[in-house]
Amino acid sequence: MPDLKLPKLPDRTPVRLTISITPDLQAALNDYAKLYAETYGREEPVTELIPAMLASFVESDRAFSRSRAKP
Repeated sequence: MPDLKLPKLPDRTPVRLTISITPDLQAALNDYAKLYAETYGREEPVTELIPAMLASFVESDRAFSRSRAKP
């Protein structure tokens, strides 16, 4: 078997998650999507922005990253 630099890709099957949010959060997310469109000149639905926002939040949480790195 060849020794490739690129490891086997992880499972990338999307997982559907249903949540309930407050009306205030919904309004804030809609406002964020509008600002995103103004900033980048491209409209994206809130449902497409939320996964990226969550990933960014989790990746930026140093305490969480340290706790995951512990054996």
